[in-house]
Amino acid sequence: MDPELLERALTHRSFAYENGGLPHNERLEFLGDSVLGVVVTETLYTRHPDLSEGRLAKLRAAVVNARALAGVAQTIGLGAHIKLGRGEESTGGREKASILSDTVEAVIGAVHLSGGIDTSAAVVHLLFDPLIEEASALGAGLDWKTSLQELTAERTLGVPEYVIRDEGPDHMKTFFAQVRVGEQLYGNGTGRSKKEAEQAAAETAYREIAAAPAPSASAG
Repeated sequence: MDPELLERALTHRSFAYENGGLPHNERLEFLGDSVLGVVVTETLYTRHPDLSEGRLAKLRAAVVNARALAGVAQTIGLGAHIKLGRGEESTGGREKASILSDTVEAVIGAVHLSGGIDTSAAVVHLLFDPLIEEASALGAGLDWKTSLQELTAERTLGVPEYVIRDEGPDHMKTFFAQVRVGEQLYGNGTGRSKKEAEQAAAETAYREIAAAPAPSASAG
């Protein structure tokens, strides 16, 4: 592994800017994102010959979303090694899903440049095969928004509507979502995109509604 590439992979732009414009990890992140996508996609394609393209796409999304990547980063203790600027350091940057997930991708990019596709694929399998297995076993969790819509239809509760707000500058927005079903608000989700926040909110809403007793057929 090229030490210079690894150092760059661990350098967040906040640290780079505070230290005179050092190289940071965003280009490596861009590369690593593609490498991760290819390896995970090929793995799902070969392991699940019976699944449709739509189902494969949902499986892939469950494995490579920011929350999943941040979980991988936490598992290997990556946060402790990231070079952060003072501002990010003081606001808990080492625990932020966005920073952790981006750094995982950057490290995969650095591994790929150092050792080629065989080496980077081996690293992806080491880190992500457990997630691939987990995602393959998911039912409702593969697409929480669709599952929530099916659940609310089954219980005649109405169509879920997502209430979104965001914080932060345009290039670093964090989105917060809740789900309105009928007159009631459910769930709480955060994410780097509206879609991610909505999926997270749909998951908590699904669990809340599924745990509540279903209305009896004779009610009303």
